[in-house]
Amino acid sequence: MRIMLLSLATVLAGCAYHHTAPPSGQPSATSGPTATTVGVEVVFTEDEIRIIRAYYETHGSDGHKNKELPPGIAKNLARGKPLPPGIAKQSLPYDLRRELPPPPAGYERIVVAGKILLVEIATQIIRDVLTKAVMGKG
Repeated sequence: MRIMLLSLATVLAGCAYHHTAPPSGQPSATSGPTATTVGVEVVFTEDEIRIIRAYYETHGSDGHKNKELPPGIAKNLARGKPLPPGIAKQSLPYDLRRELPPPPAGYERIVVAGKILLVEIATQIIRDVLTKAVMGKG
């Protein structure tokens, strides 16, 4: 009987510490929206996309350089790939940064060659891309 109780306690303790990641796009109740839990994908939200597109439709490129990149580098500006070293990146315009909610902790939003990127700062891995957003073509 003692062994059964001990086994049951072990199973229950394991269940108490088991954590299942929420569906994509929903923050975990215990870890918050900045979690990098396996199975949680950090991407632009629909509200962020709407705000970014509306801003650039109204303001244009605001002096951002939409210089074309060589094809080999351009194809590397994709989800899951590291930001190419030495790439010319720009900050989002101040007014746009004020309209957007802060990015998740450990992430930054940048502009590269007419694309808005959501980049994990520590690894420089691109987590999401809005193509041609700066040119108002989304």
